[in-house]
Amino acid sequence: MNKINTGIKMKKGQVVLLTIKRLGINGEGVGYYKKQVVFVPGALPNEEVFVEITKVQPNFAEGKVKRIKTRSPERIEPICPIYEKCGGCQLQHLTYESQLKQKRDIVIQSFERHSSLKELERRVLNTIGMEEPWNYRNKAQFQVGVQNQKVIAGLYGLNSHQLIDIETCPIQHSATNKVTNMVKTILQDLRIPIYDERKRTGIIRTIISRVGFETGEVQVVLVTSQKEIPRKDILVEEIKKRLPEVKSIMQNINGQKTSLIFGDETVPLSGEEVIQEVLGDLSFELSARAFFQLNPIQTVKLYDEVKKAAGLTGNERIVDAYCGVGTIGLWLAKDAKEIRGMDTIAESIEDAKKNAQKHGYHNAKYVVGKAEHWLPKWVKEGWKPDVVVVDPPRTGCDKELLKAILNVKPEKVVYVSCNPSTLAKDVEKLTKFYRVEYIQPVDMFPHTAHVEAVTRLIRK
Repeated sequence: MNKINTGIKMKKGQVVLLTIKRLGINGEGVGYYKKQVVFVPGALPNEEVFVEITKVQPNFAEGKVKRIKTRSPERIEPICPIYEKCGGCQLQHLTYESQLKQKRDIVIQSFERHSSLKELERRVLNTIGMEEPWNYRNKAQFQVGVQNQKVIAGLYGLNSHQLIDIETCPIQHSATNKVTNMVKTILQDLRIPIYDERKRTGIIRTIISRVGFETGEVQVVLVTSQKEIPRKDILVEEIKKRLPEVKSIMQNINGQKTSLIFGDETVPLSGEEVIQEVLGDLSFELSARAFFQLNPIQTVKLYDEVKKAAGLTGNERIVDAYCGVGTIGLWLAKDAKEIRGMDTIAESIEDAKKNAQKHGYHNAKYVVGKAEHWLPKWVKEGWKPDVVVVDPPRTGCDKELLKAILNVKPEKVVYVSCNPSTLAKDVEKLTKFYRVEYIQPVDMFPHTAHVEAVTRLIRK
């Protein structure tokens, strides 16, 4: 008889008893029923749970917890009253110490699943966490709606299109919580029409608030379905009067039927067009659409780990691929001979040049384009990097960039990753000429399943 399991014999609605073995990369519990994997959100490692099967796919199933038979000693009550509805966090029901251990395990699992590299577990260090893992997010981006004739703002519920009103989010900075709530009240008081995406009527779609942790300055961006806002002048005056900490009020116009937050046009309504933020010795101007790390406290730790992995002596030439506005490169600039950064977004490169100039770093050069174009070109011109730092998007490094690195063969590669799965695939390709010295996980987003990692690769 053919022994191959050709699919799952479970049915939707069936209740099974599972022992949860570990957490999956999205923070869900992973258990096995007759050797078939079942993903169970909210279940924790070492728990025995009765699970109702909600979805059956050819090689896995999903289920929801009906009853916990054996509880994990690490299970705690979540702080947030809407934790289970909201879905923004996945791990508030697990002690913080255990979250850090599980995030290390998520990195190890990714290498087991997506690479053939052996004995990497001992090279994965303990996750660097936060002393105070709450109120760390500097930016809130909440959809606006109306419920029982009241203006609400928040996120869409887990697997649903119902808007959950968020009064105070425990992972948001207190300033963004306060500002979002006050703007809701002002919109209510002035009866400004709220956008209804089904009918495509109304005006205010999204409230975005961002705070500079070090400066206390706040920026508010109102995303609207059209340029005209009724009672706009009164709206702006009320925000200024009730929220003196708001230094910048901007409007972004997005009239499209889309899940994207921003439209193409951004106009200033009052105050500055940017707010200031400080990281270590560096200061940055943040415009409405500028990308900036969401957790400034951990960003300093992350960038210090990049510096440690680069092991600089003052003589190194560094390439900062996917450089954005130049944050990582400028963090390394005073200990390097020269930094060269590139990014495909022209506005980011303009900002990177301004940031380098403002901080007096004349050893930093920034160009628009892909690293796989510039790297070989510079080598041909006689300029070869000693260290290449990559900080790619979740999809990982471009295949051509990996090829270019293997051709150029710098002494060290420092890989900053926000997705352990693509990190594992990319690192495996680089091990053709490099050995993994260590992988350092960093917890940038406590209480969520996300984990960042800094990998130090040395040429063999």
